[in-house]
Amino acid sequence: MQVHLLPALSDNYMYLIVDETSKEAAIVDPVEPVKVQEAVNQHSVKLSTVLTTHHHWDHSGGNADLVKMMPNLKVCGGDSRVPAITKTVKHGDELKIGSLNVRCLFTPCHTSGHICYYVTDSGDRCDPAVFTGDTLFIAGCGKFFEGTPEEMYNALINTLGELPDNTKVYCGHEYTVNNLKYARHVESNNSDIAAKLQWAMEKRKKNESTVPSTIAEEKKTNPFMRVNVKEVQQHAKENDPIKTMGFLRREKDRFKAH
Repeated sequence: MQVHLLPALSDNYMYLIVDETSKEAAIVDPVEPVKVQEAVNQHSVKLSTVLTTHHHWDHSGGNADLVKMMPNLKVCGGDSRVPAITKTVKHGDELKIGSLNVRCLFTPCHTSGHICYYVTDSGDRCDPAVFTGDTLFIAGCGKFFEGTPEEMYNALINTLGELPDNTKVYCGHEYTVNNLKYARHVESNNSDIAAKLQWAMEKRKKNESTVPSTIAEEKKTNPFMRVNVKEVQQHAKENDPIKTMGFLRREKDRFKAH
């Protein structure tokens, strides 16, 4: 499996997922279709599938134009609001991209139809990958526009948190530095957060991406995946992980990084 990061808009990421055996490919959230077509040509792959994480314009707004440019694409999503959708997927549904297997994970909260896509290689020749849209960011999570703290807890802890630790995390936006500054505010003594923030700031100074992370790294540095940790609950003055999740989201929404 190859994953090509395609920056889009001001801070979005699109991802071209390529099965190296068959050269079949899928694109995640193709908001800039011309860039997608250029990448398809550059890498000489056959694009068959659009994997839409959610209906927000900055993720799904290129679907209709891409289908006009490259007819016969299968457009997947978990929500009737996804433009040009041809296949509505639900939790546990599986798709094939050549020899790659794609499992759909239903993670409602940011939107009520949000899907993450977990991709594995049938020959187990590479680490698995998960494309998390606006559910899980590096060191953060999406705003609870259409859901509840309990839904985000289920998405992050019970669904994404149960994936293998070596799963690479490819998220929808470059928000890492600000997210880690908030994580440092929550856990000022967490050395993993301090080290990752230093690393992320160096990467961004050079205009380099901080993606991917891994599930293991997120469990060490992402406060929203650490709501069961005593220090995080103490910060929130809560002893319930779901109430802690709600507190963190409300505080993060007001947080100004320095």
